[in-house]
Amino acid sequence: MKVLLLQEVKGTGKEGDIVNVSDGYARNFLIPKKLAVPADAGNINAANTKKAAEKHRLEVQRKNAKELASGMSNLTVRVYAKAGENGKLFGSVAGKEIAEALKEQYDISIDKKKIRIAEPIKSTGITEVHAHMFEQTDAKFKVEVIALEEN
Repeated sequence: MKVLLLQEVKGTGKEGDIVNVSDGYARNFLIPKKLAVPADAGNINAANTKKAAEKHRLEVQRKNAKELASGMSNLTVRVYAKAGENGKLFGSVAGKEIAEALKEQYDISIDKKKIRIAEPIKSTGITEVHAHMFEQTDAKFKVEVIALEEN
């Protein structure tokens, strides 16, 4: 019996796959537990439409990520931090501070976990930083760390 899997079933297939299984396995296990439905023309068409919509959505996300990454290449994000003599920071600048500054200065939302810093920024100055935008799409931009003026 041909069935369309609604969820991944170990040893049988992944969600959206059309697989040929024994009649008993389909009628007694897969269909009652709502893991699969019989593979008729309507269900197959619905699955193909869903796959096409998902593929289109991923393509749009990839395109938007590439556009954003190319637009970010000439950005310089300013982060203010307390510093001592010779521009050495008290602590370091991490992805959280950079993500907040990006949101505040350019209205670009990037998850702090996606910002990749080669080594912690522990002094004032300009550093190049990478942000993972999407599959195989990274953005490079500069972070300028400026010492806070204490009054």
